Amino acid sequence: MPQRRPNILWIMTDQQRYDALGANGNPHIRTPNLDRLAAESANLSNCFVQAPVCVPSRQTFFTGRYPHCHRNRVNYTPLAQSETLIQARLRDAGYATGFVGKLHYYPPTREHALSTGFDHGLLHDAGQCDGHSDYVRWLTERDPTMARQYRRTRTDSANPYRTILPDALHETTWCGQQTRDMLTQFAGQDRPFFLFSSYWKPHPSFELPDPWASMYDDVEIPLPDPVTLEQIHTLPLPVQKMVLRGDSRVYQTPPDRMQWMYRAYYGAVTQIDHEVGLTLDLLSQLNLERETVVIFCSDHGDQMFEHGMRGKNVFYEGSVHVPLLIRWPDVVRPARYIDLVESTDVLPTLFDCCCLDTPPGNQGQSFAGRITHDSVGSPYRPRDYVFAENVIPEVITEGNLNHFYQPGQGVNGIVHPDAKMVRDRRWKYCYYVDHGHELYDLETDPHETINRADDPACRDRVQAMRAALLDWLITADERDQIAPRWCDV
Repeated sequence: MPQRRPNILWIMTDQQRYDALGANGNPHIRTPNLDRLAAESANLSNCFVQAPVCVPSRQTFFTGRYPHCHRNRVNYTPLAQSETLIQARLRDAGYATGFVGKLHYYPPTREHALSTGFDHGLLHDAGQCDGHSDYVRWLTERDPTMARQYRRTRTDSANPYRTILPDALHETTWCGQQTRDMLTQFAGQDRPFFLFSSYWKPHPSFELPDPWASMYDDVEIPLPDPVTLEQIHTLPLPVQKMVLRGDSRVYQTPPDRMQWMYRAYYGAVTQIDHEVGLTLDLLSQLNLERETVVIFCSDHGDQMFEHGMRGKNVFYEGSVHVPLLIRWPDVVRPARYIDLVESTDVLPTLFDCCCLDTPPGNQGQSFAGRITHDSVGSPYRPRDYVFAENVIPEVITEGNLNHFYQPGQGVNGIVHPDAKMVRDRRWKYCYYVDHGHELYDLETDPHETINRADDPACRDRVQAMRAALLDWLITADERDQIAPRWCDV
């Protein structure tokens, strides 16, 4: 182990599926730089987020705590003041801290973000938060007209997602360049740094600039099997309402339109790959490669028309299964690891690598001992299960997606919208209070189309998975329930 604590460069994308990476078996997507990073990293190929939506998932990564414990369950809501994020803990340990890009905190201002433990930061949460965006402010200084319409696409192209913006002014390019500027700034200091580089893409909307917009124009990407309304109506009611919210005809999207969306989604990932490659090259040029832990992951995935829906918020693999790469030359053993991993586990793993005590409220399990040459940190205990939870249908207040929570009535007719999931290596079980359950055999049914929850042959399996869910709910916040004076820590 090096004597000095390592730097941490944490790169996160928004809404990138596990399989939207060449190194994870996708032969159609072009990600040469991330594939190179994967070859040099521990590639945790069974990493699952604890909530398939932005804010709860990101807060779980940064607290090491489950959503029902940190209680930041819904987008555009504040985190409880009792919670402490990773940047504050690392700053207390002597780290310089900074961020570029999407945080999704509330209130969505740079000033609030800095109050959570960051020394420096440039914010771009996009969407309804553009009024607080440092990217939009930067773009306005260079081209006010473009800044007012930076989501606009061209009308002179067969590709409906080619933006009017040049690559040099695009949000992904901005995030990459600002990350490298901050990295250079940190490199001149005499203390370790924590830099969070957070890209808003490949989150929709799908517009992007050339050359990325046209890169897949001639590629025929395999599309999900079509789904009928009758099939959607066989799903648990909360899931039906998610699938059919807003534009309820997503499942009827024509294949040619779907193909262009996939091309744009892949193009957005390839554009990020380019920026990440430049950042990794700079890390090497600054002679920081061997002193820096690099993490690459996404906050959740995207259904991309599987099960007839776009977006996330459900427990299918497209939403909860994400890429996770960790590189630290000479310390982390590059390999593909099939161990079950949660996003709760990333914080304690990092703290083990940094020789820092894991925070008392942490609920994850470090896997540093599994992926390092010298079995760094606490003894490794493999997981039997991973868990997830979400408010389904999602509480959201924007345009035709409006869903509100009303005491006694719940969300859009679902009185108890808090749904839970447990998954082991083969089986996945999802439970919806008053609205049934799902059980999928991922070995024989990887696309999760045959619900066996009510199959008499699976009765024992359902009982075992429900028992695992109950044990998790009882024990996850056990330390929170016992007064600190009685805790030997």
